[in-house]
Amino acid sequence: MELIRNEFRLSTNPAELDLDVIHGFLRTAYWSENISRALLAKAIQNSLCFGVYEERRQIGFARVISDYASFAYLADVFILEAFRGRGLAAWLVENILRHPDLQGLRRWSLATRNAHELYAKFGFTPLKHPEIFMEIHRPDIYKEQLNR
Repeated sequence: MELIRNEFRLSTNPAELDLDVIHGFLRTAYWSENISRALLAKAIQNSLCFGVYEERRQIGFARVISDYASFAYLADVFILEAFRGRGLAAWLVENILRHPDLQGLRRWSLATRNAHELYAKFGFTPLKHPEIFMEIHRPDIYKEQLNR
């Protein structure tokens, strides 16, 4: 999949992903602080990834973890700070949700601390029945892995 919007391009070609840019951002993001490059590479390899580019320079990223039949989890969405405010995150999310391999899914999920307004534009809502959801959450696991 490849789409063009002004001087920006969105692509799902894994060969174009710039692991240096992606790791540079995600290792300091609140949701993935201290993630190792090797673990990130494995996560990317096992996900449907979307890159946003200005010419050949990667400026944004997102990945979807899915069974392609009933469920998808949207993760690691970012646009580099210098490129924010141009509607690129909305363009990215909109086209992720339109991807042909991700149609007809029963449930989409994501977690965010500060982008509720963005995701609400696309139909994401707080959990209607949070009491039925459970999780194992290990927020310091990447830091622990660094110390091994």
